[in-house]
Amino acid sequence: MVGKFERRKDTVQELTESAANHVGSIAMIIAGAVRDVTREIGDWVSDGIEMREAAKKAAADDRSESVTIEHDETDPPEDWR
Repeated sequence: MVGKFERRKDTVQELTESAANHVGSIAMIIAGAVRDVTREIGDWVSDGIEMREAAKKAAADDRSESVTIEHDETDPPEDWR
């Protein structure tokens, strides 16, 4: 027959093991959430960088188009008319 002390020891041991398992599971959930949030923030920042670079490229394209004068090759130059 198991004594009162041993029953209490077994109960405390089981509660401690159960608590450790639950705390471990909660920590894994939190770590996963932190990882996912960090990934989303990183993707968001990357999107912002890409948009900024695209805007700079578009502005540079606008500047280069305004400098380039297009003319039809078949038209004679102005001083020939």
